[in-house]
Amino acid sequence: MEARDSSGKFYMACETSQPLPARKRVTLLDELQLKRERENQEAERHRRRRDDLNDKTREWVEKRDALNGQVRALVDEATQHRIQRDELNAAVRTAKEERDKHNRRVNELQDHLTELKRRKLPRGAIPLGKLQQEVKRLEFKQMTSVLSVDKERALIDEIQRLQGEMKKLERSLEENEDVRKMKEELTSARDLAEEAHRQVSELAEKAQAEHDQMTALYEKGDALRREADRAQEEFIKTKMLADEEHRKHIDRIRQVHDYDKIIHGIWMKSRGVPEAAAEEVDAKKEAELIFERFKKGEKLSTDDLMTLQKSGYL
Repeated sequence: MEARDSSGKFYMACETSQPLPARKRVTLLDELQLKRERENQEAERHRRRRDDLNDKTREWVEKRDALNGQVRALVDEATQHRIQRDELNAAVRTAKEERDKHNRRVNELQDHLTELKRRKLPRGAIPLGKLQQEVKRLEFKQMTSVLSVDKERALIDEIQRLQGEMKKLERSLEENEDVRKMKEELTSARDLAEEAHRQVSELAEKAQAEHDQMTALYEKGDALRREADRAQEEFIKTKMLADEEHRKHIDRIRQVHDYDKIIHGIWMKSRGVPEAAAEEVDAKKEAELIFERFKKGEKLSTDDLMTLQKSGYL
């Protein structure tokens, strides 16, 4: 008669009251043994494939974790550069305020000096500023106008005369104590303004360098993060494939166990073992198979655990 096993497949079961003829029984056993061996080979193939995939899964996990570790280190380093940049930018703002203050002082002193020179000029002297403007006008005329030799010579002589007047006037003003002190104060203010400007430039360059390093580290971190994301994707795909191979392996193992039960039943009936004794032997055999699965690390159902308990394994 036909019966259905636990996997849903049909097999030939022997009636206890009517044992199969020896030749037919041997043929059936051979066929069952062959099918069992094929299932076992398939189970082993899926196990090897599962193990290979699990190895690759671990490799992807290690690569992902290593990349994420590098990303965290780069982000930490970039954060330090960002903090340094922000501190330097704050220092730049402070230095600019200081520079602007000195520049305002320079402009104020320059205006005071000009006014002081105007007040200290000898009676009837042309103001120094006007002399300077006239010299510039004549120099521009010399460079841009087409003049005869005599006119150009006269123009040069006039420029030189005015420059001489300027030098004479400058010497006269420098001899004045008030003008001299004002010029010294102006020089000192200019030095302070130039130093403040130098500070601004240096701090700005350092801030830019910190910004450039921060940007480079963030870009490198982003590239490594993309690699880590790809590793995570590969991990998920490989894990799913490994799980599928494990499921197929378990299905094949169950098929093997079903064939073992059928083959064992036929073997017991062929030797006239009483049904109760046969069931006891079958239970023990089943418990042994379940225990072997347990040792291989396979998950056991509640029924499997009950079988082990009844057989004395637990």
